[in-house]
Amino acid sequence: MQVGNAHYRTGKDIPVNVPLFPLSGALLLPGGQMPLNIFEPRYLTMIDDVLGTNRVIAVIQPQFDRKGEAQEGENPGLCSVGTLGRITSLSETGDGRYILSLVGICRFRVLQEAPFKKPYRRAHIAPFLNDLASDDEAESVDRKALLKSFKAYLEANQLEADWESVEQAGNATLVNTMSMMAPYGPAEKQALLEAPDLKARAEMLVAITEMALARDNDDYDTVIQ
Repeated sequence: MQVGNAHYRTGKDIPVNVPLFPLSGALLLPGGQMPLNIFEPRYLTMIDDVLGTNRVIAVIQPQFDRKGEAQEGENPGLCSVGTLGRITSLSETGDGRYILSLVGICRFRVLQEAPFKKPYRRAHIAPFLNDLASDDEAESVDRKALLKSFKAYLEANQLEADWESVEQAGNATLVNTMSMMAPYGPAEKQALLEAPDLKARAEMLVAITEMALARDNDDYDTVIQ
């Protein structure tokens, strides 16, 4: 896995004590790109710190309840799985914010939060090293079913897509990009993140999309009856 100028080939390349960036409803997958607008003082401090080291932060969702609503507060409980990302570009806005681009390296599991004197949190983690290798599951993805559900969702919501780019995208890029862009809630996003492999993630995305379409149709029928 190459992210920016850095190569991540083995566990030795992955930091195991990382700063945490809790973000509800966020999904970063290996190779995916996430834009971030950093404005909270503690996270501005975090970015300043990592820019001087490995540029790696850990994106992770706050825990959510049965309704899919995220915990609130200064230091909410966290989900057990998140994604490491490397800062590949950064600009200063002039009003105290950072606009940056984060590219996914690999998923991780939180082992234990680490004592830390800075205003942001850190944790010891166990990286998902299989994410660093090329995904052998890409060819097993049911691309036809994935595109069918994607097209149905766009049509139902009167949206358009750049189909030329979609057709040119490889299966891994297509599945992960669609998962990250999908307008679903925190629980669905976490389920997509924790899918064991690319094939399972694609099947889960199709199932979630079909359920969303069925729910929308039920709501529509209820309104017009």
